[in-house]
Parts: sequence; structure tokens; C-alpha cells
Amino acid sequence: MERRNKASADGDNGKSGLIFLGTGCSSGVPSARCLIQPSHPPCPVCSLSVKIPPQNNPNYRCNTSLLIDYCQENGDHKYIIIDVGKTFREQVLRWFTHYKVPRIDSVLFTHEHADAVLGINDLDCVNNEDSAIPVYGTQECVDSVVARFPHLCNKIAHKQNKGIGEAAFVDWRLIENHCEKPFIASGLQFHPLPVMHGEDYIALGFLFGDKSKVAYVSDVSRFPSSTEYAISKGRGAELDLLILDTNCIYLNGHRNTHFCFPEGKDTSPTSS
Repeated sequence: MERRNKASADGDNGKSGLIFLGTGCSSGVPSARCLIQPSHPPCPVCSLSVKIPPQNNPNYRCNTSLLIDYCQENGDHKYIIIDVGKTFREQVLRWFTHYKVPRIDSVLFTHEHADAVLGINDLDCVNNEDSAIPVYGTQECVDSVVARFPHLCNKIAHKQNKGIGEAAFVDWRLIENHCEKPFIASGLQFHPLPVMHGEDYIALGFLFGDKSKVAYVSDVSRFPSSTEYAISKGRGAELDLLILDTNCIYLNGHRNTHFCFPEGKDTSPTSS
């Protein structure tokens, strides 16, 4: 996989690519509170984030999400998105239109927190209403999302006495939080990477890629030894790219649910 840029998006259909739809925290950047209750002097990041158009602004960040444009051997493209958070609709309007992404073929959930799943109700605005989108998550994640959105189910409901079919737009696919339990989504194999997101909660990262190996870990405070080994040289899975959660809100501090900058900088899961 290679990072998607405008040239490959517009003209080169023979390559796979990665589009970072968002790299921000749950509340996004800028912080609404920071703008309506400004400090003195004002926060430079949030102030700058509203002075430049978002598509050209490194300080304007939506919820963390990755779009994989997977080019199969026959040249067909499949579009796989990891997490659809609270800002999903905004990300579609900004980046799908910019990169001419026509649809979503599969959705992968890392966990059930709001910044990862609350955009699921907007999936039907992206794809045709008569096609259900495969959505992959653990049993705990699926149960949590369905409890919040009970209308999201696999079955096709028919409106009584009208003969009009109303198809649910989500097709749930259960996965396990185990490195040795891979699954296929839209033709691409993924290995779940269980990580600690706080000491009492497990989230998932994903290892994927045919010619190049990519590990995507968006919410992590500690790597279990089994996951560290799964993406290590010792296992023979040397990475070409590691995408790692680093909460830069605290450059020199510590947060119990996310790596802060020094911890992310010192983490080396690809070592033998």
C-alpha cells in the first residue's frame, strides 16, 4: 500500500492507497470550547484551524478514520473504511468528493466508542439503499452499536400491506480479538491486533496488505506481548508502515487510555 495523493487519486487506477480521513481526538480539532471560551492569549492551534479552509489546514482534524483504496489484481477497486465516527458525514463530503470515492464496500470497527461508530447511521447516504454494507466488529462491539441503533439488522423488513421492501443497510460480520483469527473484507485479508485502550478495555488494530505490510493501531495505551509479536520481525511480519495512536494533547505528560508523544516515540513493536 502507498499513501494516496491527488495524482494517484485522479489518474492512476492501478495502485492501492490510504486516505487519512481524520487524525483527531474524539471532540475533533478545533475544540468548540476553545473557540467560544478562548484563553488569553488564544490557543494557536484552534485559532489557526478556522482561518484556513479545512482541506488545506493541518490543524483541522476530524475523528480518526482510515480509508483503504484496495486495488485488486484484476484492477477493480474496493473501498474499505476503518471506523465511522461522529464526523463521518463531514469526512465524506470533504474527502470522498475530493478523491472521487464512489462508495464504501466494507467497514471495520476498532471498538464501540462514539468517535469510532456514531457515524454508522449515515452509511445509507453513501451507498445504494438496496445494498447492505458488510460491517466487521467483535461481538461486544456489535452488541453495543445495535443497542444504540436497534434498526440496524441483517434482515430485510417489508412494510405491511404496501409491498415495499425496506432493506437494512448494515450486514454484520463478527470477528474475534485474536491475532491468529484473520478475516477477509472486500478481498483483502486482515489480522486483528488486540491492544489495551486503558487497562480494562481492549480495542483492535489491524494488520493488512499484500505486497506491503501495514499495521493500523488507532487507540492504544499498551501493546500486549502477543500483538507485539504478531507485527514483529521475529514472527516474519516486518512492517512497511506502522500507523500508531499518539495523543499529542499531552506532549510531555501521561494519559491512561492513549500513548502520549514520548510513549509513542519510544514504542518499537517491529523490533526482533
